[in-house]
Amino acid sequence: MSQLIEVKVPDIGDYHDVPVIDICVIVGDVVKVDDALVTLESDKATMDVPSSAAGVVKEIRVALGEKISEGAVVVVLEASEAAVAAIPVAAPAAVAAASAADAPVAAAPVAVVPAPAAAPPTAPAVPVAVSPPVAGLAPGARTHASPSVRLLARELGVDLNRVAASGPKGRILKEDITAYVKGVLTAPPAAAAAPSLGGGLDLLPWPKVDFAKFGAVEVKPLARIKKISAQNLARNWVMIPAVTYHEDADITDLEAFRVAINRENEKSGVKITMLAFLIKACTLALKKFPEFNSSLDGDNLVLKQYFHVAFAADTPNGLVVPVIRNADQKSVSQLAVESGELATKARDGKLTPGEMSGACFTISSVGGIGGTSFSPIINAPEVAILGVSRSVMKPVWNGREFAPRLTLPMSLTADHRVIDGALATRFNVYLAQLLADMRRVLL
Repeated sequence: MSQLIEVKVPDIGDYHDVPVIDICVIVGDVVKVDDALVTLESDKATMDVPSSAAGVVKEIRVALGEKISEGAVVVVLEASEAAVAAIPVAAPAAVAAASAADAPVAAAPVAVVPAPAAAPPTAPAVPVAVSPPVAGLAPGARTHASPSVRLLARELGVDLNRVAASGPKGRILKEDITAYVKGVLTAPPAAAAAPSLGGGLDLLPWPKVDFAKFGAVEVKPLARIKKISAQNLARNWVMIPAVTYHEDADITDLEAFRVAINRENEKSGVKITMLAFLIKACTLALKKFPEFNSSLDGDNLVLKQYFHVAFAADTPNGLVVPVIRNADQKSVSQLAVESGELATKARDGKLTPGEMSGACFTISSVGGIGGTSFSPIINAPEVAILGVSRSVMKPVWNGREFAPRLTLPMSLTADHRVIDGALATRFNVYLAQLLADMRRVLL
């Protein structure tokens, strides 16, 4: 006996009205549990909506470009013993390969951007004809491909509408993707058009260089996290009129206090970090200067009444930015524990989209590595970001003599459309005062 099941969008964090960029199935397809049905893409993440049941696709309730949220019905499945029995059973090796290919998408949904063009081959290549699009496949039409094939296409930046299908019933195979990419790379280069960024900047085309003719080279694919952040960083750098303001904070007493507290709490395992003190101080500065806790929305300035602070976490694959929510309501010890847990999840690649969204202000610290100052790039739609470098002992005049003081270099980058130089300097000075004497936090 058959049963109709509505498959809905699961919990996707704080994302709402997320556009559908790909439909992975067509009516009549037999799907298994966790097979990708549609792909959603927000400004920060791309995620597949998996099937919560096995069965035959009877109806598709969404369209390409449609914006949907948690709870929206994606497809209607007919679940029956016959439908489940019709699902092909792959060989163990094939199942393992498919699972390995699909696992990264299910474990940590991330935004996918087109991969950059590969470096030209060192040896002359034999021209290969570019495969034409599937006959009758108009732009935006639904393609027939497995989740693992769609994952490969997204990683390579391939539009499936342009790939000729060689599989049964017009299904696109991995071999079709490979053949298409090979054809594109060996085809004669087309005349490059000047890219238009945001306001229509008249930029020269990116230079194409055969680096191998100058010496030995090694070509490595760019890490996925770096590909994700590349477009955002380029947009923010070009579109935001940012200015960086520098200030030194005297943290001599704070560092001595931190070391003493950690020594007392050595048995408990809770380690207080300088980042925790920075987050706490920043929340007070955001309250005192609300313009820093805002975002531009057209001609309006959105002043936020919550205080979610993000921090840049270094991982083997690049920087990610987890967010501590309601940081103003948490103690320094709680901030230290939560930031440590989020940093661990970041290194393990287990952060969820919800744990990387909603930030009001970001802290980027390179102090554990070195450096004296830098200009961090604002993470839009935020209007400011604080960069922190390695603390250093400096001789400071106290009115009678030069005394050694531990100073922390701070680099505050602010959006000049919202924050002028005087306001940014006041923010920096107040933040330095808090770090010099954390008793001010109690006032």
